[in-house]
Amino acid sequence: MKIREIMTRQVETVSPDTPLKEAARMMRDADIGFLPVGENDRLVGTLTDRDIAVRAVADGRDPNNAKVRDAMSAGTEYVFEDQDTAEAATIMSEKQIRRLPVVNRDKRLVGVVAIGDLATRTDDDDMVGQTIEDVSQPGKPKR
Repeated sequence: MKIREIMTRQVETVSPDTPLKEAARMMRDADIGFLPVGENDRLVGTLTDRDIAVRAVADGRDPNNAKVRDAMSAGTEYVFEDQDTAEAATIMSEKQIRRLPVVNRDKRLVGVVAIGDLATRTDDDDMVGQTIEDVSQPGKPKR
């Protein structure tokens, strides 16, 4: 099965210069915990609700003044829309991440695939179970 068959196509994005408070509101309003960060029509990172809490608020940054770039994960992992879902599962397992931006071959953001998409939209219970186990291993950094 290809990523394009299971990915979420409606994707909110945020600029690196957006205040964290605004990004948090975007997450709340869309009921999501993950935003791809885009600049000049390119994916430059990702921001999670955990990034806001751990990299910004816990370090004493003011969410009214701190920017997305202050808390985002740069050097983002991604998958191509025409890759197999097993490849996304492998990346998630190896990097211990639960969501991946999906790009086309021009590297333009076209969606997001989450571990939940693998669980609910594929028939490979073994792959999904192993991915969830790998992503959930304690002691490794998570994004």
